Order: sequence, then C-alpha cells, then structure tokens
Amino acid sequence: PESLQPKINVPADVAILAGFTTKPAADLAALRKELGLAMSDADLVFCQTYFRDEEKRDPSITEIRMLDTYWSDHCRHTTFLTKIDEATFAPGTEPVERAWQTYLDARKQLGREEKPVTLMDIALIGMRELKASGELDNLEVSDEVNAASIVVPVEISKLSTLDSQPSTSVEEWLVMFKNETHNHPTEIEPFGGAATCLGGCIRDPLSGRSYVYQAMRVTGAGNPLTPFTETLPGKLPQKKICQIAAHGYSSYGNQIGLATGQVAEVYHPGYVAKRLEIGAVVAAAPRSQVFRGTPAAGDVILLIGGRTGRDGVGGATGSSKEHTDTALENSAEVQKGDAPTERKIQRLFRNPELTKKIKICNDFGAGGVSVAIGEIAPSLDIDLDAVSKKYDGLDGTELAISESQERMAVCIDPADADYFIAESDKENLECKLVAVVGDHGRLRMTWRGKTIVDLSRAFLDTNGVQQTAKVHVAAPEGIFQSAFNLPQSATKLLSDLNHCSQKGLGERFDGSVGAGTVLWPFGGKHQLTPPDAMVAKLPLLEGNTDVCTYMSWGFNPYLSAWSPFHGAVYAVTESVCKAVATGARLSDIRLTLQEYFPKLGGDPSRWGLPFAALLGAFHAQHGLRLAAIGGKDSMSGSFNELDVPPTLVSFALAPGQASLALSPEFKKPGSTLSLVKVARDDDQLPDFENLREVAAALHELNAAGKISSMKALGAGGLIHAIATSAFGNRIGANITADLQPYAERYFCFLVEHDGELPASLFARVLGETIAEAEITFPGESHTLDELQAAWLGTLEPIYPTKEDSTVANTPHLSLAAS
Repeated sequence: PESLQPKINVPADVAILAGFTTKPAADLAALRKELGLAMSDADLVFCQTYFRDEEKRDPSITEIRMLDTYWSDHCRHTTFLTKIDEATFAPGTEPVERAWQTYLDARKQLGREEKPVTLMDIALIGMRELKASGELDNLEVSDEVNAASIVVPVEISKLSTLDSQPSTSVEEWLVMFKNETHNHPTEIEPFGGAATCLGGCIRDPLSGRSYVYQAMRVTGAGNPLTPFTETLPGKLPQKKICQIAAHGYSSYGNQIGLATGQVAEVYHPGYVAKRLEIGAVVAAAPRSQVFRGTPAAGDVILLIGGRTGRDGVGGATGSSKEHTDTALENSAEVQKGDAPTERKIQRLFRNPELTKKIKICNDFGAGGVSVAIGEIAPSLDIDLDAVSKKYDGLDGTELAISESQERMAVCIDPADADYFIAESDKENLECKLVAVVGDHGRLRMTWRGKTIVDLSRAFLDTNGVQQTAKVHVAAPEGIFQSAFNLPQSATKLLSDLNHCSQKGLGERFDGSVGAGTVLWPFGGKHQLTPPDAMVAKLPLLEGNTDVCTYMSWGFNPYLSAWSPFHGAVYAVTESVCKAVATGARLSDIRLTLQEYFPKLGGDPSRWGLPFAALLGAFHAQHGLRLAAIGGKDSMSGSFNELDVPPTLVSFALAPGQASLALSPEFKKPGSTLSLVKVARDDDQLPDFENLREVAAALHELNAAGKISSMKALGAGGLIHAIATSAFGNRIGANITADLQPYAERYFCFLVEHDGELPASLFARVLGETIAEAEITFPGESHTLDELQAAWLGTLEPIYPTKEDSTVANTPHLSLAAS
C-alpha cells in the first residue's frame, strides 16, 4: 500500500428529514422504527407539531437524534415522571395502601396537591417532608444535582515545625455520594460496561469539585455456575459476564487509584434478563473550595479531558430500551474507559484556586455534548468543530451525542479561559473552548460552519409528551416465609449461592489505595469476616482527623420478588442496621436509592411494582426520620419475556468517627453473645420507633467501649452471622439459647460484649465465644473447618482464592543462550 494510514471517508453533510412535517401518523411510526428511536410515537408527533408550527421547517437528523437522547428515560427519567392517574390495591395489600395514604397526607401538608402524582414525587417526598420539618439540616442545596451532598464539620489537627503541640481547627466539608448503574452496557460488553460504570460514578461527585476516595460495588446476576450449554440465544454466559465485569470495574479503580471498600454480588434467575451493575462512591472537599455560580451571557464553556469518538453513540437510548436477541450487536454503544485521563481530571480539580473559578460543571455521561453542555445554561451556542476527536470521519450527529468518557464541561468567566487551559496543560489534559452562553433562549450547534441544531429551550425542557399511567398493586403470593426458603442445614446454608463467601471476588479489588481505609474488606487475622459497611477517613491533603464516612447497602431480590413493598422497606432498614452495627449514629444517616425494574409498558400491574417499592422506601424513611437525598432509576430490565426482579437497593451513608468503627469478627474467647431484636408488627414490618431507640442505645454502648463486635443479621439468620463472625479470628461460639438458627433475622443485632447489656434493650443472651474452633447449638455442633469449607467452596470455580494447580505445576522454561 502507498500508506499505512487508514483511509477516512469525509462525512456527508447532516441530512434534513425532508417531508417530516407533513408525514401522516403511520409514516411517522414507521420512521421511528426505522431510525430505532427510544421516544414514543406520541413524542415524535409532538416533534412534528413543533417543527411544523413553530420552526416552520423540517428537522435535521441531528435534532431528532439529540431529542431522542435528551428525552430518553436514562437522561430525563420519563418513566419516573409519568403522571399516575389512578391507583388500585388488591386485597392483601393493606400495608401498601396505608403507606399510600401517608404519602397523600404528606403531599397535602407540603402544599403539593396540585402537582402530578409520579414515581419521582414518591421517591422525593421523604426528603421534602424532613426538609420542611427541619430534620434534614445538613443538606447542601444547589442547582448542581449530580451527586447527593451534605455539610459535615471536620476537626483537623496539624503539627507545625514551630509548635510542639498540634493546632486544632474545625472546617466545613462537603461529603458527596452517588450510585450509578451500567446494566445495559455491562450485559453486552462486560469489561467496558463495568469499567465505565465506575468511571461515570466518579465523575458525578467530581463534577461537584469533590475528591472521590472510596467505592462500593453491588451487582446482580443469574447463577454463574450455570453450564455454558444452557446459555440463552443472544446472551453471554453468566460466568463470563460476572468474571469479565469484575475485571473491568477493578481495572478502572486500580488505574485511577480508588479504594474499593466493599464488593457484593446477589444472585437471582431474573438477572439473566439483564445484569445489575451498580457502582457507589463517596467523595469530599472543603466547602471553601467549592463555588456555586449562575451562567451569564458571554460566559464560556470549556471541554476538559478525553477526545470524542464513536464509542457510546446510542448508549443513553439503548439503556432506555428492553433487550432482545439482537442486543449483543450493539456493543458500539458501550463507552471505552480511560482511567488515567480521569485521574488527571481528579488532580486538576484538587486545585482550590481553579475550582473556585468554576460557576457550574457537568460531566460527560449519557447524551454526550447534547446533555453535558446542553444542561448548563438556557441559551447556548456550541461549536462542534472545536470538539477534539479521537479520529477523523465523525459527522455532526456523532459529535453531538457520542458518550466518550473522561470529559468535563465547565462554565467560567471568559477572562479565566487562558488560566484553565494553562492549568489543564500542566496535567497533560486537553482543554478546548467549545461553547458560549447566550441570551436567546435556544440551543444551537454548528458543524463545518452550518447550523445543524437550533431548538427552543422551552420545547427542549418539555421532555416530550407528558405520559400517563394507571397502577394496580397485586397481592403477594404465599406467606412471608416463602420469600426465604432457607436450607435447614448449616453447611447447606453457608454454601447457598447468596450466603456463601465472596472473598475470591473481593480480592480482585484494592481496598488500600489512599491509606484511608478503616475497615479491611475481610477482617480478623485470617482475613475472612466481611464487615457490614465500608469505612474510610476523609481525604485530607495535610493534617489528621478522626472524621470518617460509613457506607452500607441493603437488598434481597427474593423478598422483593415476593413483595416489592416489603423488599424496599427491608432494603432501607437493612442498610441502616448495617451502618449502625459498624458504628454509625442512626440520626446521621442519609440514603440514596437505586431502582431497577422491568419495562413497564401499559400494564397497571407492572406499574404497581415500582409504585409499591417506592412507597415501601417512603414508609421506612417516614418511620426512621431519614431521607433519601439521592438516587438513580433504570426502567428497562427486560429481555424478550424475561424480567429482572423488582429491585430497590438502598445505600446508607453517615459521617462519623473512625475511632468508633466496629468490625463483626469475634475478638476474644469468653465474651458474652447477645441477640438484640427490633419488634415487628403482624405485617412483618419493623417498629421504627423501637429501632431508633435500639440504635441509639447501641451507639452509646459502643462509644463507651462496651461492645467488642457487632453484626446486623439478615436472611441468613443466626447461623450465618455467628459462623462468619467466627471465621476471621477462628474463635468459636457455644450457643445455649434454644432459638431457631435457620430463620431469617432481619432487624436484629448480634452483639459481643462483657458484662450485661441494659435491660431496656431486652437482649437475649445466646451464649459465649470460646477458644475452640467450633460452633455448638442445642442439638448440633460443627467445626469451623467444616463450615468454612462449605462457605468458601461454592464460588471457587468462578472467583478462585487458590492458585490453579495446573498453573502451579507448569515447568519453568528458560531460554537457551544464543
């Protein structure tokens, strides 16, 4: 060949959809299908009306693609913002109906009766209620809502070279946290999907000018032990998805330099429909280093970071659709991560002089330029020719909606542009001026000197046609206990897929980066006991502090499948109990929720799934007086006729003291083991007032140094809690209380202590810890070796903890001298 350079075809001008404004409805529906649009037929008719009556022209293909992306369920939460016209309740759903009435009362009290009833309103009503009552007093309120943010006073001690004693000061810090899913990308391209799940999650609080210092990963899958021959057509094997996704997430975290404090995977056959891939992160920054401004005409928008390619084109709309047999053909929708570039942005944003000049910042995620820049100001002129490209050949539409990663948009005063470019250059980051804030109320994009997007902001902000839905809440099938169906054998329960060890998975991640981790992901001298929450100190650049953050999670897919309402109540309460068991004060906890449901369509019973779940989450928030101040919804968990289980995962975050952090492994023989229970009602719902009292008493005991270890119990009951607490230090337990060891024990705490617990806790003494490596219950006894072998063995073929013998026995080959 004459050249090794690939031949690049010059892209044609952006096409105009000739005749669009005059097409009959049937032709518009056919066009929507031909273009593969995620918007509804009604949305496309709405677009036709706008272009015909207001713009009096046919749209460009870029405008339609951009609107499809901007209005997608992923970007604009269209399902969550659908107006609910009617809600009906089947017999047997009285707790849901009572929570519905509590929600309606809260709306009335808050003066929101004229607002439409939506899933989003139910999700936010708990926060609004507590904010109005003054109970949510540390929320940072701003127009930038990429991550939940709270104000935390931080006591910092510093030792100067002149003073023999450290000086102490108190600074206000912003602690931010965010959860994000990449279900669609990880299902079709596990490595890239999981990697950019973490990357995208990091950029949300990073855009808030905070430094991300700890991450959590919670995933859902089908049985990874399923034989390859049973893989569904059009699907990757569950084993491959699980293994490669873990590699992708850990690869990104290890490259960017982020401690992963907790990793967990739940298994349910419904996740064969589409994987659950959640990343959650915690970040912080001194409040004095964060400026929140308002864009003004003449301000400029800079694009900082990575270049733009075709990767991720269609990602937002793809994530908003249910999957079919052809989903694997869309791997180009999966973004390509570049962790070192994002690390450079992190370093840049730790410069306080620079961050104070940022009026508003938005990260490039779903929707690319059209959303990241399009959301910053009402009036914008965007020059797509100024966007740096990975390679030539991209047309205007691709530049507008590509979701290439590791990019930030910042709005600044034009006088500061040269400073930003120079500071970015020091970090080896590209920084380009790509847009200007105007005062015309329109979003305009030019490419090759031609205007290819020119839309009214008023039209763009409609988010399409207001959809409506009817809701019906169906009654659970069977009794409450049928949601658990636990094996009545210690070894069988501990080897159950959802109760076995996940150490092999966890060891793929680095929990030590940054030297701020307080609790190791596997505790005890044998490193076998997983803590209930991850704990890390705030990332100070100088000085020392005892202030840390606790983060935990809660969710049971089988309980949620039985009753989404109960599943959400238990998810919120479990996450709170785990944080309390690790040392957090209950009243300091703030929540963020992750919703993931099947495609709802027009079936009222399917709409009843997220409706009941969100009412369950509100019921828990209302009872605990805790608010969900963040969240993320994904409403496309379907593959042909398969659906994911109704999924609402709760994440609980609390600031606290590192010196009070508790790990669950037994600390010494001879300690008393007690069970502290929270009362339930006849509907198997917790007494929240009792839980608040119990949590306060346990926190006081911990602060007084009277608790050696503590664990929040769950679906695995007593046997699971005692066994996993015993493994870390190989300290056994002699249980003399005659209690059912194989029943679920949500809202209970296993407490290791000396002396007696206060009578107000109504604690039940179970027995004591012993030096012997065994666990005895009335009528049965097990060695720790026996239980540990069962616990460790199940996932060994998927996430091995031991060196492969075939590799270990491979002879070493040496090269002969030449």
